[in-house]
Amino acid sequence: MTIQDGGTLPAIDLIAPDGSPIHLADYIGAPFVLYFYPKDDTPGCTNEAKDFSRLLPDFAAAGAKVLGVSGDTPAKHQKFTAKYDLTVPLASYEGEAALEAFGVWVEKKLYGKTYMGLDRSTFLFNSSGVLVRSWRKVRVPGHAEEVLKTVQALA
Repeated sequence: MTIQDGGTLPAIDLIAPDGSPIHLADYIGAPFVLYFYPKDDTPGCTNEAKDFSRLLPDFAAAGAKVLGVSGDTPAKHQKFTAKYDLTVPLASYEGEAALEAFGVWVEKKLYGKTYMGLDRSTFLFNSSGVLVRSWRKVRVPGHAEEVLKTVQALA
């Protein structure tokens, strides 16, 4: 079942760039921003990661953690992070559990062709692990700033 605003953070495991497990349950206790993006090293995804990296100190000052997720491999995340000096933590998913829990695997259209792909989406959880806001079909310009303002308003 796909999470809705007011739902609780799913107990999903992801993979860190070093191959270690990331347990989403470990993020309960502080505001948590989880964003899904389609692919490392593409223009929109690169700009989004740069924006979250640039604002990461402001998220930290508001007590919030941020994690970006795509289907890219841990090794590809390492290269992406190094290439752009990213500071925002990234994770990979394995299988469909995360995609189903967050409802981010959707039908897309490009140049008249229909295909399945990862929807650029962001989820904000409060310190109790309750989803307080979600953004779907995200447009990158100004998005990280909008998420930061929403996090700051939680305090």
